[in-house]
Order: sequence, then structure tokens, then C-alpha cells
Amino acid sequence: MPTLASGILNALFSLRTLKEVVISPGGREVAWVYSQYNPDRTPAPYSYIEVLDLADGRVRRLTAGEKESRHAERGPQWSPDGKSIAFLSDCRKPKQMQLYVAPGPGQPVRRLTDVAGQLGGLQWSPDGRTLALLHIDGQDEAAGIGAAAARDDGEVGERLRYQRILLVEVATGRSRTISPADRYVYEYDWSPDSRTIACVAAEGSGDNNYWLARLHTISVDDGAVREIYRPELQVAAPRWSPDGRTIFFIQGLMSDQALTGGDIWCVEATGGAARNLTPGRRSSPSWLRWLRRPDRLLFTEWSEGGTAIAELDAATGATRTLWRGDETLGTGAYDLSLAVTPEGSASAVIRCSWDAPPEVWAGPIGEWKRVTNLNGDLRPHWGKVARITWQNDGLNVQGWLLYPRDFDPGQRYPMIVSAHGGPAAQRTPSWPEPGFNLTLMAAEGYFVFFPNPRGSYGQGQAFTQGNVKGFGYGDLDDILTGVDAVLKVAPVDAARLGIGGWSYGGYLTMWAVTQTGRFRAAIAGAGIANWQSYYGQNLIDQWLIPYFGTTVYDDPAVYARSSPINFVKHVTTPTLIVAGERDKACPAAQSYEFWHALKTLGVKTKLVVYKDEGHGLQKPANLEDLCARLIGWFGEHLK
Repeated sequence: MPTLASGILNALFSLRTLKEVVISPGGREVAWVYSQYNPDRTPAPYSYIEVLDLADGRVRRLTAGEKESRHAERGPQWSPDGKSIAFLSDCRKPKQMQLYVAPGPGQPVRRLTDVAGQLGGLQWSPDGRTLALLHIDGQDEAAGIGAAAARDDGEVGERLRYQRILLVEVATGRSRTISPADRYVYEYDWSPDSRTIACVAAEGSGDNNYWLARLHTISVDDGAVREIYRPELQVAAPRWSPDGRTIFFIQGLMSDQALTGGDIWCVEATGGAARNLTPGRRSSPSWLRWLRRPDRLLFTEWSEGGTAIAELDAATGATRTLWRGDETLGTGAYDLSLAVTPEGSASAVIRCSWDAPPEVWAGPIGEWKRVTNLNGDLRPHWGKVARITWQNDGLNVQGWLLYPRDFDPGQRYPMIVSAHGGPAAQRTPSWPEPGFNLTLMAAEGYFVFFPNPRGSYGQGQAFTQGNVKGFGYGDLDDILTGVDAVLKVAPVDAARLGIGGWSYGGYLTMWAVTQTGRFRAAIAGAGIANWQSYYGQNLIDQWLIPYFGTTVYDDPAVYARSSPINFVKHVTTPTLIVAGERDKACPAAQSYEFWHALKTLGVKTKLVVYKDEGHGLQKPANLEDLCARLIGWFGEHLK
């Protein structure tokens, strides 16, 4: 099997990952979480919290253990007065996080909890007296659909463990759980007076029922719960107004929990009708933060292939864009976050793009200066990047085209189309990480095309909902017309086209080879071959209802219409299929089904299943193997 050039492989595994950037209330200090692979490419079982003093440039490590010890530490949060930082650490027991507070440089760190299970979602109360966390009592394995599914044994049924809100008094360490025992809390926010918590929560399985979650308030004093809004679609990012009367949030069609996009809405804290404050907006707000001026709501958004920061006047509905860039404010292609002081005068972000690996930047919004140089030794393994726009079905569609690293305008090159996951997502300029990342093909002499077809974020809710009850039809047509647009501006050999994708991108790859013979090779990762059988196999069937309108049992025809397996006899394209053995979201059975059909029909195919992996591959050996297979399969059929 061909292997990826050692220099490129080293570069992929040399990336220093930066996450969870926060800025002190006064704007003087910035903290972030830092992690990386070991030199032998095994995942380091530790992460660091680093704190930078912007005034003198000094960096210190924040830890609950010994100075040189290696533990997993994450979730830094500044106290409202800026004197302390709370964070999580597993220094007492590997993989078991506990809550700690660091009063200041040189002062002893205090441990506040001794619990079992998963901890996350750390927030200070506005009065600084209490810390809230999201806690899954007694659960050892990581939560979320990306984690590997548990194996069934004996009588099968849902193993329900609820993520609840745990309150911890900072002064005494006393703790109590206030959210109900039958609700899974996904996100929450403190009221300005520290007496109430707003949360997005649902009954039942936390992995499956996010798409049914509602907006609630919970009294801190007695735990009384009140449902204040039952959404039509999905809700995220609840935020109290400064006067405590209104709760703002993002509502829209979201295919993945924590991959947020929609419009900005608000509802009275006592309940009632909700209002859309950004109807018809041609972008996808993703994150909210109130600043101390009561009429100023800051938000980040996906915007036509890039990202932006804007502010909303809640009284008038007027918005103003403060900054926009063809980059990602975060580490990965689907990450989007910002840290800002209460007045909005200073901020910190993690920025990355096709041109620059992730680093921390700080300063006024849009006037940032780079304050780290942790990835300064990394260089792109691709050539120039072009923004591609085209029209289809009256829609404006956008994508990114990576040129081969050693591009010669006198040659014609093969091209790989990379279909993104989601589908409610957006492929944004970012720096590649190990895994199913087709940017590496540019180092092998390919153009790589990243389209954002209908169903994506970045162009408003109508565009995101453009593939409802029509998976594979309009979005594939957008991709194919995008390929035609590329052929007009770049020396791509139309006879040497490939396509690949993971998750929904894996589905689109399976679908594409049943609908067209334009692709000479395909790689479907964690794909979906048959929406009808998928409905009964996966562990998150509720996400399908907003897209198909009902269950497969009530309308099997709408599911059958978009299922690649029903058109599989049209396939002639050599197709490599890869999957994680214990994938909750896109079970390996779907890959087996498509592979079995192609093999039976005499189409060249291979199936690779990675043992014990979930929806995203984690083991370095598997990541290396996948990278090599991407190069080998496309090289065999396109070069």
C-alpha cells in the first residue's frame, strides 16, 4: 500500500492543538488549552492550560499537579472579578476530572469536588459565589455521538445516564444537583442575579434527544423547573439579557448537537411567544454573548464559506458586522468561538486558515495581534487557494479550491471533490488534522474542491433547509455544477475526477456514484447506504425527523427516495468504504450493506472497518492507515 510522504505525515501529527481560549475580565491575561501528539504519533494523555500575561509576555502553566507532571486539564474559566481561574483536572486519577480553583499566581490550587463520572460545561455564577458544571454521574466513557458505542450483551435497552447541573459553593466546596433526574442538559446560562439558570434540556437519551430539546428555567434556590419554550426546530446557546427579563438563543435546523447555526430568537423568561430577531439573514449565527451595554448582543456566524463577528441591537433588530474573514475562529473546520471582556473592549480568539495554522490572537475585535507561535514551523502542503462561486437552481453556491502543491499551469491535473459532513455545517478555511482530511491530496498532485451545497450553513436558514425531504438531489446537483464551474477556471482533467467524504459526506459519496458516472474513484467514510435500514440501526434516529418530516414507519417512501442502495445497480465507480466498528451515528452495518451490493454486482470495492473506533477515528495507527488508503485508492484509479 502506498504510504504518505513522511514529511507530510509528520506535519499532520506535529500540529499543536489549541482550544477553549478565555480572556480575563480586565483584558490583561489570556488562557487556553494546549495538546499534541507524542513524537511516536501516539496521542498524549495530557493537555496543558497556559496563561499569558499580555502586559509582560510571560506564559505560565496552570495545573493542579506538580509543575512538570502530565495530566489532562481543561475548561479554564475566569471568576467575574478576574482574581481566580476555575478548571478541570484528572491529576488525582487518570480520566476522572475534578473541579479546581486557582486563586492567583503562586497561590495554592484548591480542589472543590470528589465525584465520579463525566464533568464539563464549567461556568461561574455572576456573583462569583458558585460554580456550575454539567455532570454525568458514574459514567466512565466519554459522552456524545462521536464516542464509540458500548457493545450490547444480554437484554438490549437504553442505558440512560443523565447529564445534570451540579452546583458547587466556591467558599466551602459543598455541592448539590439542581436539574431534574429525568432531564439531560446540553447547555445552560446563569441569570444576572445568579438565582436562576436557563437550559436546553430533553428527557431520554442524551445522544438521541437533542433534536427534541426545549428551553427551561431552573430555580437555584429550590430546583423548580419551568418549560418556557418548545421550539419548532433545534435550540442552542441560551443567553440571559442583562435585565434578566428575556432569554436569547439560536434556533434553526441543526443536524449535530454543538455544531450550531440558525437565527437569533428571544423569549420572555416567564415564557410566551418567541420572536425571530434575524429573519431572512444570509448567514448562520453560531454563538452569543451579551456585553455590558444592554442593547449590544455580540455574535459569531458562518458566512458564505468564512466566519464573521457582528452585533445586534435587540431593541431595533439592527445588526452591524464588526469583522469578517476567510478563516476559522477556532481549531478545526467546524469550530467557531470567541472570548471577549464584559465591555467588549478586548478579545481573544484562536485563528486558523488555509494560509496559517492555529495560534492565539488578542486585542480589540478585528484588530488582533498574534500572541503565540506554537505552530510556526508548519507550512501548507498545498498550493494557492481560490474561492469558487456559481449559481444553480437560482441559488448562489460557494466552495474552496485547493491547487496542487507544485502546480504547473501547463499541466492538467486530477481533482478530488470533498463532501462535508453534517449536513448542517460549512467547510471553512482551516488547518488540516490527521484523519479523513482530503487536503493531503494536494501534496500528491491533485486539485481538491470543497463545496458548500444547499443544506450547509453560511447563507441563512432557507439555504440550510434546502435539502429537507430531498437528501442527495439538490445538494449533489449543486456539487456537480460546482465541478463544472471549476473546470472553467482551472486546468482540471474532467476524465480524472474523484469524490470522498465522511458521515453525511460519506452518504453523498455513496449517493453520487449511484447517480452519475463522472467520478472515476470514490471513498465513502462512515456513510449511509439505506435510510430505511439506517433508521433502525443508529442510536440517534431523532435527528432524521426534522429532515424527513416523520418516521420511516409513517412514510417509508421519502426515506427510500434518497437511499443509495435503491439505485446501486447503476454504480460503475471503484469505491473504497471505511467505517468505525462502534459508530453510534453511522453504524458500520451501513458500510457493509453498500460494500456487499457492490461486490455482488462486480464493482471494484474494498471495505475497511477500524476496530473499536466510533464516529471519528482516534487511534494514530488507524489515522495513518486511513491517510495511506486515501492516497493509494485515488492514486490507483486517477493517476
